[in-house]
Amino acid sequence: MKIKRLFRRDTIGSDAVSGVVLGVESVPDSLASGLLAGVNPIFGLYGAMWGTFTGAVFTSSPFMAVQTTGAMSIIVADVDEVANADDPAAALFTLSIMTGLVMLFLGLAKLGMLLNYVSQSVMIGFISAVGVNIVLGQLDGFTGYEAEGSNRISRAFDLLFHLGDIEPTTFTVGLTTIALILVLERTRLGALGMVVAVFAASAMVPLLGWEVERLQDLAEIPNSLPLPKLPDMGLVPSLIVPAAALAFIGLVQGAGVSASFPRPDGTPTDASRDFVGQGAANIAAGALQGMPVGGSMSASALAVSGGAKSRLAVMIAGVVMAIVILLFAGPVGYIAMPALSGLLITVGVRTIKPGQIATVLRTGRVQQLVLTLTFVLTMLIPLQFAVVIGVVSSVILYIVRQGTQISLQRLRIDDDDHVVDVEGLKTVPPKTVVILEPVGSLFFAAAAAFEAMLPTVTEDSANSVVIIRLRGRDDVGATLIDVLLRYAEALHNVGSRLILASVEPGVRQQLDATGVTDAIGENNIYKPGRWRTDTLLLAHADAHAWVCEHTDTDP
Repeated sequence: MKIKRLFRRDTIGSDAVSGVVLGVESVPDSLASGLLAGVNPIFGLYGAMWGTFTGAVFTSSPFMAVQTTGAMSIIVADVDEVANADDPAAALFTLSIMTGLVMLFLGLAKLGMLLNYVSQSVMIGFISAVGVNIVLGQLDGFTGYEAEGSNRISRAFDLLFHLGDIEPTTFTVGLTTIALILVLERTRLGALGMVVAVFAASAMVPLLGWEVERLQDLAEIPNSLPLPKLPDMGLVPSLIVPAAALAFIGLVQGAGVSASFPRPDGTPTDASRDFVGQGAANIAAGALQGMPVGGSMSASALAVSGGAKSRLAVMIAGVVMAIVILLFAGPVGYIAMPALSGLLITVGVRTIKPGQIATVLRTGRVQQLVLTLTFVLTMLIPLQFAVVIGVVSSVILYIVRQGTQISLQRLRIDDDDHVVDVEGLKTVPPKTVVILEPVGSLFFAAAAAFEAMLPTVTEDSANSVVIIRLRGRDDVGATLIDVLLRYAEALHNVGSRLILASVEPGVRQQLDATGVTDAIGENNIYKPGRWRTDTLLLAHADAHAWVCEHTDTDP
């Protein structure tokens, strides 16, 4: 990052406006995230402040705002090691640092491509459940009734049976906040309407003389920046799983930001560098009393819609949050808690995307199952474990897809030496040259699917040659090698022959090392030619001559 590029005359004005808008809006949003996580809300503001500035310095995506997010806050709320620690604050900061270290390791190891293996079904199921959890988790603060139950769902049902115990003033402030957000966002205020709505609803409380819980009743709002705090090393082993879950969710959300808001010059973003930037942001947040952060789609969208032209806008937002802490800690403390709950309920509802859910449900039973499983588990078990199960589900889904994304083409050489597709065969006929080419993956389950597609060798399949074209494959794997050995043996047993055409050097080494070359004969393995069809034409000519020689007929 070059400093001179940030302070350009033609962009600094737009960046400054965007940064101020994002910084001001992020104050109630990050406080609400702290509330959602069940920690001191000021830790949410500290995390967003340091995460936004540090992330802007190190990420590849110039418009990525690394802040507190609803999904990550929900995970923090479910981490018992934080809630039940002797020093919950120290445990939270340790969790932030560990999350950052996981992200940093993945980034430095250039593992950004791992996100390509996370299925859309898992993410939509998870994010949808997070949205529901956000709404359910705020019902106590929104209604003023302290529901009882072992989880958010049971507490929601308890509320339904005690609607008469809802505090009217608390409920009114929450409803007013939601109504104001919906109205003010349609005005010129845009996203700032959320900020105005929270403060306007909070102003109702002293004006009407109501007794409603305020932010300063829960925690002291200091008018100074936080001092560094060392992590609690004794908690490191118990925080590994939640830290990995937080890193995964933060990085996936960050990948969505990178894809949605590309660089102004059109060059691609570096996912691994984004990992590094988010890791640095979490380490800075944890070291300076902040909760875990990740790439925030809503904050990034606000920066871009506000006119951001470079990463300077996001850096300014971090500075604006620091100024709010230093100069306006008093007014921030008067924010009504039901107003923050109303803000979070709005965010939670908007997190659920019915259109995306419907799309996944229309794509097949496997995707339906994965989405449903992820959603149900996220609702019933702690989120850090639901994330792990979701990742495993993605891997399984990927393997299933690879196992089904395989087809077998039958080819024929016409009189003009053109290669054409023809209808497949169920069995290998006698005195025939059969040319087959697999299309798709041949690893693991796909190899077994490929074997099932091969024409069956029967007692009537004598004196034929089956050519399997392996063009463009550098590695075939042990499972496919076993398939080739079995098929070659079956053909040999009825007096037929297997030829492998267009075998690359890497595959040839595997065939030599595993005994396939000896089993089918070195003269039955053809290396690639200069032109795409050279080898196939040569193999076909040899096979044709062999059939003629052994049968005195023209195949």
